[in-house]
Amino acid sequence: MMGAPYPTKKSLREHVGKEFRFIETSMFGQEYHGEGTYTVVGPNPFTKRSWYATVTVDKNNVIVKVT
Repeated sequence: MMGAPYPTKKSLREHVGKEFRFIETSMFGQEYHGEGTYTVVGPNPFTKRSWYATVTVDKNNVIVKVT
């Protein structure tokens, strides 16, 4: 599960159409591989897990959908 440095899930939703920012958390290699759907936690995956979301990203690293 990747981190999403947005203060709230609502804030993440407001970024639909903009570039996706994320925090890699896996010690086994990169989780982000471009276009696809990712499960994220925010605002900080290490110290503050307040919300979770599923983010769909297009080939240009732009957020298409947040659920």
